[in-house]
Amino acid sequence: MLDSSTIQQLAAELDQSERSRVQVEHFSKRHPGMTIEDGYAISRAWVAMKIAAGRTVRGHKIGLTSRAMQISSQIDEPDYGTLLDDMFFAPGDVPCARFIAPRVEVELAFVLKKKLEGTRISIDDVLDATDCVTPAIEIIDARIEQFDRHTKVMRKVFDTISDNAANAGIVLGGRKVLPRAVDLPWCGAILRQNGAVEETGLAAGVQGHPAVGVAWLAQKLAPWGECLQAGEVVLAGSFTRPVAARPGDVFDADYGPLGRFEFTFV
Repeated sequence: MLDSSTIQQLAAELDQSERSRVQVEHFSKRHPGMTIEDGYAISRAWVAMKIAAGRTVRGHKIGLTSRAMQISSQIDEPDYGTLLDDMFFAPGDVPCARFIAPRVEVELAFVLKKKLEGTRISIDDVLDATDCVTPAIEIIDARIEQFDRHTKVMRKVFDTISDNAANAGIVLGGRKVLPRAVDLPWCGAILRQNGAVEETGLAAGVQGHPAVGVAWLAQKLAPWGECLQAGEVVLAGSFTRPVAARPGDVFDADYGPLGRFEFTFV
C-alpha cells in the first residue's frame, strides 16, 4: 500500500495535469507495487481536493463493464469514479479545451429517487430506487497517458482507477423513461461522428442488464460507509467502444424510442 503522503502527491499531480492539460506518466511504472486499493485512495484524494475547491458530487460512473475490457485490464469486476457538478453538459456545444484526449462512450444513466445502500442489492432494488433512466454520453479523458511515452506500454488498471476511472464529462439528452417502462437490456443506440456511423450497441452489453452495475456499485461503497444518494446520477457503463473526439467534431446520439441529440466539440 502507498503511504498517505504519496497518495496526496499523486492526487495533486492529477489535479495539475487536468488544469495544465499535460499528461503525467504512469503511476504504476513509478510505483510497481501499487494496488487497486491504492488507485481508489488516489482517486478519492483527488475528488476531495476538488470538493475543497468548491465542486459538489452529482453522482458516479461505472467503467470496465464488458467482459472483454475486464480481461484486457486483468480484473474480474468493473471500476468506478465520481461525477462532479462541472462535468455535466447539455446537448449543444462542449468545450474541447476542458479535455486532454477526450473520447465518447454511449451509456444509460439512472437518476435515483431514494438512496441505495447495503451489501445485498438486486436489480429490482435498483429499479425501485430509480426515478428515471435517460440516455447519456460519457466523455472520458486521460490525465495519465494511455501509452507510456517511452515504452509505449499501455497503462494498467491501477492508473485508470487513480484517474477517477477516466471520467471527465457527461452529456444528458433524449427522453427520460420510468425504469420499468422499457426493456432496459434491449435499449440501443447509434452513435454518428460527423455523419458517419461509428458505433452501435445494446445496453445488454453492460453485464446483461445496465442495473447490474448500479447494484454492484452500491455494494462496493458499503464498506466505506457510503451509499448512492437520492438525486444522484449513475452512469451504468458503456455499451460501445470509446470514440476519439477532436475540435469541430459533431456527434449524433440516436437512442431510437428514447430520443436523439447532438453535441459538438468546440
